[in-house]
Amino acid sequence: MKSCGVITEYNPFHNGHAYHLKRARDVSRAEVVVAVMSGNFLQRGEPAIIDKWQRAEVALTHGADLVIELPFAYAVQSADYFGFGAVKLLQALGVDSLCFGTDSDETLDYQAFAEFNQSHQVELAQAFQEIRNNGMNYPQQMTEVYRKLLPEWQLDFQTPNHILGMSYAKANQKFTSPMTLLPIKREVSHHHQEKIESFDFASGTAIRKATLLGDFRQIERVVPEDTYQLLTATKLASWEGAWPLLKYQLMVSSVDQLASCYQVVEGIEFRLKEMAVKANSFGEFVSLVKTKRFTWTRIQRLCTYLLIQVKVEEIEEVREHSYLRILGFNDRGRQFLSERRKEIELPMVTNLNKTTESLLHLDIRAGQVYQLLTDSKAQDYYRKPLISLG
Repeated sequence: MKSCGVITEYNPFHNGHAYHLKRARDVSRAEVVVAVMSGNFLQRGEPAIIDKWQRAEVALTHGADLVIELPFAYAVQSADYFGFGAVKLLQALGVDSLCFGTDSDETLDYQAFAEFNQSHQVELAQAFQEIRNNGMNYPQQMTEVYRKLLPEWQLDFQTPNHILGMSYAKANQKFTSPMTLLPIKREVSHHHQEKIESFDFASGTAIRKATLLGDFRQIERVVPEDTYQLLTATKLASWEGAWPLLKYQLMVSSVDQLASCYQVVEGIEFRLKEMAVKANSFGEFVSLVKTKRFTWTRIQRLCTYLLIQVKVEEIEEVREHSYLRILGFNDRGRQFLSERRKEIELPMVTNLNKTTESLLHLDIRAGQVYQLLTDSKAQDYYRKPLISLG
C-alpha cells in the first residue's frame, strides 16, 4: 500500500487539519495516511487541551487511517528532536512520503536544504560555535548561521511550521531511504494568529484562546462537529489548571532536586524556585522567569519536565529503545500494519504487559499526571487501540 505520513498534535483538531489530511492523500496519491501524533503533552511544553485518545478518534474520523503516538521523550522537545523522533517512527513503518504544512511564502526546496545540511555538518557546527552564548535564542541563532552559509536563500526560522519543516527535512535525510517531502502552504491563518478571522479556518492558538474565554460561537465554524462537542463538554487541560501542582513541587523541592531534572541548567533552578513563591498564576510565573536565553516555550518545556519529574537517563533510554505505540486505525490502517509487520523492527505496542510497560514507563507517568488535570478516572495507557469503521 502506498503511504503518506503526517506529523501532528491536533490541539485541537480543526478544519485546517482536515484540509491537510485530504491534501496529503491527494498530493501523495497514497492509499493510507499515517499520523504520528503527540500524546498528552506537546512540543511547546503544554498539556493538550483534549486527551490523546479523543484527538486520535477525531483524526480517524476525518482522514487518518493509522494514528501512532509520538513518545513523550520526543514530543516535548525542541524542533530538531521532535522532528527526528517522528520521522524515525514513519521510517520504521516504511512510509513513502511525508506531507507537512509550511508558513513559507516562497517555494522552498526542503530536499535541497536537507542535502546541504547533511553535507556541511562541519561548517554548520563551526558557525554555531562562533555565535554560542551571544544572547540570541535558538531560532535567531539558526537564522544567522544559515543566512551566513546560504545567503541567497534568506532563510528565516522565526515561524514554527517553517522550523519544523526544516527539522523534518534534516531528520529525513539521515536515513538510507528518505521519504519524499511534500510541503503544503498553510491556508488563511498563521500558526500563532490569536483571533478567528476566517469563516472556515483558524489557528489552534486562536481556537484554544476562544475556548478558554468561552467564545463557542466563533469556534463552531472552524472545527468539525465532533471537536466542537469535545471542547464544549469536556474539562479541558491547561497550564493554569496545573499551576497549583507545579507551584507545590517547586516550593517543596530543594534546588539540588530541581537541578536533577532534565534540561534544568545554568542555575535556572534558583530562579524557578524564587519566582514560584512570588507568582499567583502560571502566566505570571513564566513572565517572571523568562530571559533572552530562556524563552517562554523553553520555560514551559522545563516546567513540564519538572511536573513529571523527568530525568536525563529516562529521555536517553527512550532514544535508545524506540517503539510504536498504536493509538488507533481503520481497515486501511489495519491492512497497512499487517503488510508491514514482518519488516518493522521496532516493538509494536497495542496492549501493555511487563515488557511493553517498561518501555512506556515515562509515557505512563505523564499520562497519570495529565489525568490529574481532567475528569478522566481510568489509566489510559491500558486501553486497546481505537478501531474506526472508516
